[in-house]
Amino acid sequence: MRARLDIAYDGTEFSGWAVQPERRTVAGALLEVLEQILGAGVATGLTVAGRTDAGVHATGQVAHVDLPDPVWAATGPTLLRRLAGLLPGDVRVMALAEAPAEFDARFSATYRRYQYRVTDAPWGASPLRRRDTLAWPRALDVERLNAAAAGLVGEHDFAAFCKRKENATTIREVTRLDWHRTAADGVLVATVQADAFCQAMVRSLVGAMLVAGDGRRPPEWPAGQLTRRERSSAVTVAPAHGLTLVGVGYPEDAGALAARAAATRRLRIPAD
Repeated sequence: MRARLDIAYDGTEFSGWAVQPERRTVAGALLEVLEQILGAGVATGLTVAGRTDAGVHATGQVAHVDLPDPVWAATGPTLLRRLAGLLPGDVRVMALAEAPAEFDARFSATYRRYQYRVTDAPWGASPLRRRDTLAWPRALDVERLNAAAAGLVGEHDFAAFCKRKENATTIREVTRLDWHRTAADGVLVATVQADAFCQAMVRSLVGAMLVAGDGRRPPEWPAGQLTRRERSSAVTVAPAHGLTLVGVGYPEDAGALAARAAATRRLRIPAD
C-alpha cells in the first residue's frame, strides 16, 4: 500500500531533503527511523513533493512511501506516534494516512506554495524567529515589492532565476506572487505559488524583488530578467533560512491523480 506523509521541519541543521552520503538530511533522518521501526528495506520508494535545499524549512511538505500490506495492517495505527518518539526534534511527521495507489507526492501535485519572511526593522529579526526570518539592512516598500512581483506572475522561461540542469526545462507557471506586511510584528512575507520550481528559483525571485523593494532597482527590473536564457549574474540568491514550503496541492478526486502525474511528466518545450 501507499502511505502519504505530511511533514514539517526546521531546515537549519539539514543539508536539504535528499539523502547524501555523510550529510544530515531530512530524508535520511526519516528513512533511518522507518528502518528502526519496520526493518531494513521494508519502506520503499520514498518520494517528496519538493526537494528543498539546505537550510530551507517546511510546514507543509508531502511525501509518499510504499509498505507491504501486512506491515501497514500491523503498524499503521501506531506508526505516527512511534515516529514522533524516535525522530529528532527538528523534523515531525504531522499526519500519516493511506493514499490511493495512483497518488504520487511529486508528480500528482498541482502546486507548491512557499513563503519568504523578511524584516527591515533596525534591530533585525526577533530572537525567536531568527531561524526563519531574513534581516534586511534597508527599508522596504510593500508597493514596490508588489509591483516587482506582478511582472513575474504567469508562465515564463525563468532561466535567469534558475540553476540550469542538463535536459531540464526552466519554464514554469507562477500562479501567485505577492507581499504583505504583518500587523503583529511588521515582518514582510512573500507568498509564491507555482506548478513547480527549478532549483534556487524562489530565492532568486526574492533576491531580485528585494533590491527593487529597497529602491536600488526599478520595480520592472526583475521582470526584465525574463528575456535572458541563462542564469543572470545580476540576480542575487536570497539566503535559505527565510524560505519555508508551506503547502502542496493535489486533485481531490482520486481518479485525477494518475492523469495529473502523466501531465506533469510532459516535457515543456520553450517557445521559439
